[in-house]
Amino acid sequence: MTTRTLTWGRRLTFHTLPVSVVLLAVVVLWYALAVALNAHGTIDRVLSHRASWNMADLIVASLNATRPLLPAPHQIVADIWNSLTQWPVTSPRNLLLHTWVTASAALTGFVMGVVLGILLAVCIVHSHTLDKALLPWIVASQTIPVLAIAPIVLIILGSMGITGMLPKATIAMYLCFFPVTIATVQGLRSPQKMEMELVHTWAASRIHIFWMVRLPSALPYLFPAFRVAIASGLVGTMVAELPTGAQAGLGARLLTSSYYGNTVQIWSALVMASLLGLLLTGMVTLAERLVMRKRKGA
Repeated sequence: MTTRTLTWGRRLTFHTLPVSVVLLAVVVLWYALAVALNAHGTIDRVLSHRASWNMADLIVASLNATRPLLPAPHQIVADIWNSLTQWPVTSPRNLLLHTWVTASAALTGFVMGVVLGILLAVCIVHSHTLDKALLPWIVASQTIPVLAIAPIVLIILGSMGITGMLPKATIAMYLCFFPVTIATVQGLRSPQKMEMELVHTWAASRIHIFWMVRLPSALPYLFPAFRVAIASGLVGTMVAELPTGAQAGLGARLLTSSYYGNTVQIWSALVMASLLGLLLTGMVTLAERLVMRKRKGA
């Protein structure tokens, strides 16, 4: 075994062991809470009809309750697996359909938010007047809860005949543009005074300064903001799906499951939303590594 293999193995252990320990602790605690929360209902609905039962019967019945207050992890995994394997992808019972609908709206809103945020940042950096005029209102816009603004935006866009994915993407854009704007402003202003004076001695125009100095300096600020923005956009998309009565989407799945009191399906949708969030942020992280590696190699 080579030294390089040993080093790679140590790195893998260093990164995965803490996560695995925390995950194991969460699962154990989850099972304990599932038993504690479901025990009372299990005794009333299941065990009270038996002549005798013991603690083992209570634990097994609590972890496999039909309508649990808190589903056990294996119940959630089984529900997700059945949803993915027993129904076609185009069926409303398949979580992949809901995940794709939410992901497409979140990604669209993320792109819109990134474009808007970068444009606002460029205007703020290059204009002292716009800096004073726009930045306070951009910060103030985030004091409005998305739960309050989402129905208003959806009603306004609906009255204009704009329905479907675009209203949800607009709500996602509302949450995405703020971290991108603030981070881009900081990044574009990050070049040192010496660097700026050097390019001025070359009589570089604002466009050349932007592409050669400001934008490369802003990259380390942009990608962390992108990760925050895409996660916020996913939350905004799911919030926007709640008041629209949408037939598809993870938010619609949560709403439908809550109507019928199906806690297992509620948690399944939440887990799929978490996995989708991890996937989207992972894509941004991968893009960051590729861009920064190419920048270092240039």
